[in-house]
Amino acid sequence: MKMPFAAADQRTARPRPAGLTIRAAGKADAAGLAGLMSELGYPTRTSDMEMRLDAIFQDPHYRGFVAVIDGQICGMIGTCCLKSFEHNNVGGRILALVVSEKYRGRGVGAALVQTAETDFINRNVRRIALNTGLTREKAHQFYESLGYTKNGFRFLKELEGLAD
Repeated sequence: MKMPFAAADQRTARPRPAGLTIRAAGKADAAGLAGLMSELGYPTRTSDMEMRLDAIFQDPHYRGFVAVIDGQICGMIGTCCLKSFEHNNVGGRILALVVSEKYRGRGVGAALVQTAETDFINRNVRRIALNTGLTREKAHQFYESLGYTKNGFRFLKELEGLAD
């Protein structure tokens, strides 16, 4: 699924790289997605990504989109919709967003977020949440430039004895 875009994202006024296409992710994208996950700090083999995509594509609540320039995947965003105990309506989550270092700061990330937001609106989702590491200050600034606000903390605990 290709998404139409204007010449620049109105919220950030960043021009989009020439030839940028955003489409739904597919299993054939596993190698490119594995590379992006590794760039993000999560070393991933192609076979690991294929296994993850098999599970993700089985669940209609999950979506993945890839940004492509000159036939190469240069970014991705992964989302899901979920029910909550706090709200009556379904909420959206951005689970992963990464742009290859070569393309950062050029509008690819904003285009991916815009694609996810459009998809959420089409699914009647009006509230979007995401997590980002405390040390990823550039990511914090990026999300704030797109209208996202900080509203809490995330806590994490790794449980012993459970398999990946």
